[in-house]
Amino acid sequence: MSGQEKISDARDGNVYKTIKVDNATWMIENLRYKANKGASHFDEDTKNNSTYGVLYNWQTAMKVCPAGWRLPTGSEFQALVNQIEQKGEWKSKQSDTISFGIQLAGMQDYEGTFTEMDESGYYWTSTEYDKDNAEYFSYMVVVNTPVVDISRKDDLEDIHGAEKTSKYSVRCVKKQIR
Repeated sequence: MSGQEKISDARDGNVYKTIKVDNATWMIENLRYKANKGASHFDEDTKNNSTYGVLYNWQTAMKVCPAGWRLPTGSEFQALVNQIEQKGEWKSKQSDTISFGIQLAGMQDYEGTFTEMDESGYYWTSTEYDKDNAEYFSYMVVVNTPVVDISRKDDLEDIHGAEKTSKYSVRCVKKQIR
């Protein structure tokens, strides 16, 4: 992993810190772009945008990354998790120059209920299970201990992922050309 750089989203001027991990560049902040459909601020309060970013349903998450960036696959999130855990660098804040900077933005479930702000972070992957469900990455703090999980069907056959109508955070990735 290498230190932070920044990118600017031409659509709205938001600036995001990034980190390089192997041959990919990851945003280390939750996406703050407000899409016209399929996006919400936690508790519908725009004040939450600057700290926590926007929550997106899966269909919107698939299209919302800036030009040249995309939603990571479940396998890419797994590789990131392996790399970070190997170095012991999970951080729930962005103060470290070489961490993923988890923001515990909570979620909005498929029924529309907002939950778990400052307790958990849920992030969409581009990996689809079926027409209704997709993989996601989650990070939560339980008794001061980080718990990291990826709902990967490849790991457990009975995993069904999350309903695509739920709203989770987005981190975008860009593969480097070698």
